[in-house]
Amino acid sequence: MLRRTLLLGSMLAAPIAMLGGAAARAAKDITVLTSLPSLSFPFFVHMQKQLVAEAGKLGGITLLNTDGQNSAPKQTGDVEAGITKGVNAIVISPLDVSALAPALQEAVDAKVPVVTIDRRVVGVKGILAHVGADNVKGGEAQGAAIVAAFPNGGTVFHLQGQPGAGPAIDRNKGLHAVLDQHKDKFKIVFEQTANFARDQALSVTESGLAGLPKPPDVIVCANDDMALGALEAVKARNLKGIAIYGFDALPEALARIKDGSLAGTVEQFPGEQSRRAMDIAVAFARDGKEPAEKLVLLTPIVITKANLDKAERLSEMT
Repeated sequence: MLRRTLLLGSMLAAPIAMLGGAAARAAKDITVLTSLPSLSFPFFVHMQKQLVAEAGKLGGITLLNTDGQNSAPKQTGDVEAGITKGVNAIVISPLDVSALAPALQEAVDAKVPVVTIDRRVVGVKGILAHVGADNVKGGEAQGAAIVAAFPNGGTVFHLQGQPGAGPAIDRNKGLHAVLDQHKDKFKIVFEQTANFARDQALSVTESGLAGLPKPPDVIVCANDDMALGALEAVKARNLKGIAIYGFDALPEALARIKDGSLAGTVEQFPGEQSRRAMDIAVAFARDGKEPAEKLVLLTPIVITKANLDKAERLSEMT
């Protein structure tokens, strides 16, 4: 079957070849718009690859893969263009929990099924399903790992995620839920956003460390990119003994855990999120099949050197 390519302005269109076999030929051909906050982040690149792979496995799907470029207006425009073109479903990780609401409500009102992944959106009635990690539990797991690693307590340096992003809000909530129960032992000596970005984490950590009378015992970060940026800052100051925790279980972070540079990260199974979201969207778009669950939340786990084999992307570790 021929490949089909649709171009939506600055969108990155990625047609998926139809799989062979009677089942694939009998399936209704559909077009699915995928939208991720920014493909400059390795985490979202991995999610995109898994969306593409699952669509190829299902067969009969043309994907319109779009890059939000860390811009709510860009992501909104991509969604609106997809609606105009008549896509059959949308799988999206909204950059902001509120800013994408009008566009997604427009999609729902136009009878386009919407499945959100990783990040939810608020105030939209009729979202088909959400598939993500329980980021509150992920933040709690980070906090519990710190408490377990430092039974006598310690000082904590905290790099938060992008303001307005659902995962940042929830991870912060979970972390504080644990550490705030141990205020007699753990003191947060620095807390600031670095917007999930490695370069910002490097500069924020450098500034934060310079302003402290002594190095913290722990640097905990809302994603691995920030953890790796913080690690650069720590190495530049030749500081030893600081336990750095990330979130996302990126291959690079796993490698740094293996060599002891990072203490841990949180695995939230983004590949499984992506595959399940695509399955739900396609089943509804093709057959009108309602998902068994409207809210699918995977439980994150902390990855350390002791359980590296539990990481989803271990085979990609360099």
